[in-house]
Amino acid sequence: MNSTIDRLKIIFIGIFLVSGVALWAFQILYVMPAKKCEAGGQWWDRGRRVCAQPIYIPDITGRPEGVSRREWSEKKAAEEVQRDHLGYPQATAAPAAPVAKAPATPPAPAPK
Repeated sequence: MNSTIDRLKIIFIGIFLVSGVALWAFQILYVMPAKKCEAGGQWWDRGRRVCAQPIYIPDITGRPEGVSRREWSEKKAAEEVQRDHLGYPQATAAPAAPVAKAPATPPAPAPK
């Protein structure tokens, strides 16, 4: 009976040590970098363990701050219609076809 208690004691101490090491590893590898990243105003991706800088959407799209996607699309469509009425060429116009050149003639033979 005494050996059973000693064996269980060692098993429980082993489980305690493994879980303690796992918790410290989680703190060091995930929680501490996440807190440091978020304190700097960035985003922490737990799956990849990456601290990333958020991208401001108006910087990408070019639309002003506070304007919805629908409002911006309607404004751009109205500008496109106005531009078409004024007769400006469309930005999507196909380039002109290249001019075909006359076939090259073979050089004349050298005199003998």
